[in-house]
Amino acid sequence: METDYVEQMNKLRSGELKELVVKPEDFMRFRNAWTNYPGRKGIVGVAHRGGTIVYHYDSQFA
Repeated sequence: METDYVEQMNKLRSGELKELVVKPEDFMRFRNAWTNYPGRKGIVGVAHRGGTIVYHYDSQFA
């Protein structure tokens, strides 16, 4: 089952999720959703060793 990244980003913005983990093999699908997402500036990611990126919502960038 594919992850609905728009839904996950909505949950980040609402505070329902604290973080969203995106694995390297899923990054392009996430990026496609993120580039069209209206609040994308508030979705901030930190890259980790191995290519995994952990995103969180930061309202100061929104």
